[in-house]
Amino acid sequence: MREITLSNGKTIKVECLSCALTSGLIEPDGGVVIEIDHFHAHQDVAYPIKGLIILASKRHIKCFDELTEAEKMDYINLLTKIRKAQREVLGIENVYYFYNEDTTHHFHTWMVPRYEWMYQFGRSVESVRPVLLHARNNMNSGENIKEVMNAINALGKELNK
Repeated sequence: MREITLSNGKTIKVECLSCALTSGLIEPDGGVVIEIDHFHAHQDVAYPIKGLIILASKRHIKCFDELTEAEKMDYINLLTKIRKAQREVLGIENVYYFYNEDTTHHFHTWMVPRYEWMYQFGRSVESVRPVLLHARNNMNSGENIKEVMNAINALGKELNK
């Protein structure tokens, strides 16, 4: 079991955060953005950044090459659909995508929007960690959380039409 602190300050103990989220054991802040046969998308539970989405496989796998053909199709189609909604609904022009195979969770992709305020930390992949830590430590204000929740609702509405 690992102990994880969520963006709302709650601490939970789980074997795998992704499994807990995709199975419904943990309800992500703002709820699920969209769920399909093989994938589940939600606002990242640790970093309150408007439009930051985690696209997680429902099946507990670690690597991209473990996806079945059906999962690959679901993945690319949903990734594209979410990105389009980020642009059209939230006005997000740039996104950094990350997935790593040495994670303690299972296969998931981070879709990290880039906002003007983030450029104070740089414009490369190296800037993402300081951006995330800044968000976790400094952006849990009522106003920002309200914006994040509104974004979750807007994306969910668009993606579940």
